[in-house]
Amino acid sequence: MNWEQLLSLKRFGDTHKRLRKEQNETRLGFEVDYDRIIFSSAFRSLQDKTQVIPLSKTDFVHTRLTHSLEVSVVGRSLGRLAGQKLIEKHPHLRDTFGYRMNDFGAIVAAAALAHDIGNPPFGHSGEKAIGEYFSHGNGNRFKDQLSEKEFQDLVKFEGNANGFKILTENRPGITGGLRLSYSTLGAFTKYPKESLPHKPTNKIEDKKFGFFQSERAVFEEVAEELGLKKTRDGKDIGYSRHPLAFLVEAADDICYTIIDFEDGINLGLIDEDYALEYLIKLVKDNINTGKYNQLKSTADRLAYLRSLAINTLIVEAADIFIQNEEAILNGEFHESLFDMSKYEAQIKDIIKISIEKIYQSEEVISKEIAGYRMLSYLLDVYTKAILPERNAESSNFTKLVLKSVPELDPVMESESVYEKLIGICSYTASLTDGMTVASFKKYKGQSL
Repeated sequence: MNWEQLLSLKRFGDTHKRLRKEQNETRLGFEVDYDRIIFSSAFRSLQDKTQVIPLSKTDFVHTRLTHSLEVSVVGRSLGRLAGQKLIEKHPHLRDTFGYRMNDFGAIVAAAALAHDIGNPPFGHSGEKAIGEYFSHGNGNRFKDQLSEKEFQDLVKFEGNANGFKILTENRPGITGGLRLSYSTLGAFTKYPKESLPHKPTNKIEDKKFGFFQSERAVFEEVAEELGLKKTRDGKDIGYSRHPLAFLVEAADDICYTIIDFEDGINLGLIDEDYALEYLIKLVKDNINTGKYNQLKSTADRLAYLRSLAINTLIVEAADIFIQNEEAILNGEFHESLFDMSKYEAQIKDIIKISIEKIYQSEEVISKEIAGYRMLSYLLDVYTKAILPERNAESSNFTKLVLKSVPELDPVMESESVYEKLIGICSYTASLTDGMTVASFKKYKGQSL
């Protein structure tokens, strides 16, 4: 893989090559990607989607929207830092083609901003609820009508793949989705493979999948333009990651490690003194003890340690990326950047505490159970309305349901069973936590 190709400004529908040196510096193509994402309705819906605590009533706990904004800010700094070093290492990127370090920051920032845009309500339990509706619930009745890969898309429903769908799918009057640059789409796709074979290797890029069968052709076009390295031949397709996807992943890792941990402290789920001790272990090489000891409140100490931890990890992630650039470009680097971190033990300790004290807390589990049931019920309502069982008459209830959800009209017009089902799942995943509760109550007759 080579950087000139990987930094493609091409967008869906382009008939000519976009050159970086011909870009208007006041509105660069990569920066346009960020604008299009932040003004999209799919991004705005993240304000009412779970990051840590579902349906949280506190104003200091992160939603998917605030988390995504923070990941984007970290990603921008990380991309610029790596970009500066890459331009120094490969000056022809600047001198011949016109690329700047900020281009790397803009791509990573945009991809990071969108990284959770396809996630269902109620966090990762929402993904499982959708998948298990088809593997163990009433959705299993469609198995014989689908190909093996189509069914796998459903039973292992993946927020990353749904995000790629949202960013690229054609809608009435809109072709090419948000029409992002192919470089941003490449950096967005952490798992550049289809749903089968499932976890064929221990390589990081094979951990999950990044596109549904409905977007397979779109992703192949993006991968070909970017020059991503093929990892499979024949009927199964897979590619090496776009190098900047490692930086997007690192930005996300930094934020959920440090900031979810901070949420746990603010919620009283993690003891403050205990938590500060773990953060100090992470930044002990960079801490200004004189400044730290002058801070009197726990909030100020926590803010100082959080800022220092994020900066420490940004610098290290960029260093690891540059040190392994050749292997990454050759498709020979198969782990996350922080798997090689000298702070790996401290990071794992913090994540372990977050899992035990936050993600597995009684409040989180009880709300995830409720969300699980609500999503399963909604999928049942929508599939019965759009794909009624053989010989079943359309009831007035299903007709009313369809009238109440005009967003499903394009799904009704889809030709195949698979397209209808993946459309239903994508719509259900687009619901916010609050909309899920409201829809459930409405169809149950509890909202009057």
